[in-house]
Amino acid sequence: MRKILLGLIVVSFFSCGENLKSIKEVKVEGFAQGTTYHITYLVKGGIDYQRQIDSLLIEIDNSLSTYQPKSIISKLNQHQKNVTIDEMFTDVFNTSKKVFNETDGAFDPTIAPVVNAWGFGFKNTEKTDSLTIDSLMQFVGFENLELTENFELAEGVMLDFNAVAQGYSVDVLANFLKEKKIENFLVEVGGELIANGTNIQDSLWRVGIDSPKENMQERELEAIIHLKNKALATSGNYRKFYEKDGMKYAHTINPENGYPVQHSLLSVTIIANNCGLADAYATSFMVMGLEKSKEFLTIHPEIDALLIYADENGAFNTFTTKGLAQFVELNSDKE
Repeated sequence: MRKILLGLIVVSFFSCGENLKSIKEVKVEGFAQGTTYHITYLVKGGIDYQRQIDSLLIEIDNSLSTYQPKSIISKLNQHQKNVTIDEMFTDVFNTSKKVFNETDGAFDPTIAPVVNAWGFGFKNTEKTDSLTIDSLMQFVGFENLELTENFELAEGVMLDFNAVAQGYSVDVLANFLKEKKIENFLVEVGGELIANGTNIQDSLWRVGIDSPKENMQERELEAIIHLKNKALATSGNYRKFYEKDGMKYAHTINPENGYPVQHSLLSVTIIANNCGLADAYATSFMVMGLEKSKEFLTIHPEIDALLIYADENGAFNTFTTKGLAQFVELNSDKE
């Protein structure tokens, strides 16, 4: 799900009187959630908010990271009693429930034990035979969970919010900047992002979307998207997979049957007002496939999307919603 951002402009500033009161471009970056983050914003005096940003990312991990053994979600997955649920966990749970309901279960965080069994989760795989998968599927079913005051998970049930948590992290950081009265920024965590306002050149933020080719030595772009006041998330199976006994297994697992998806849809980029939702929808579309995703978009005009898929000859094709078409530059020069 990695995308490298374009258009991060070199540091400069507008002349607005005294230098200390001028609008300056600030760049903050680092490592979090097993990936990188990059934030660019315009602010008077060039105030650096990295310390506060890092603190927020740690707070998110303490709630939602399955890789932190003392996080809220890890305690629940360990079936501890009397775990205190915080606002972040509640927000992500409710976002997940919304997308679960709208996609008829294509997005299901309780698929975690099965994802782990296939070797794509937060635990090492042990066995991936059909008997193991079938036995784990009895614990899958987000419809069975309701967030109550004394919320806990039944034995065998586990949650994994990794397909929504990075998008949610972007929302949290964007809201932090807005609280600081910053109107122009680009926030990116692990490839999921929000672009607000314009960049230092007073132009829309530009984001590159990778071509979904396997084992590329050099990056190739399939498209560039111009963003303003929107969130973007991308999901794809073209980089995260493994081969075993001559079979290729994609990291997107279908919650309906417990097996990796196999269809022509290679990459999904979702544009929405909320990055947590965009992140969850992108994963859902990779489960649903091309035609079901198109049908979903027709009844959800509030969402825009760029879908990259392979035709019967293996050639790449794209589908772009009408609302996004004017903001997309497709790469017609690639081989």
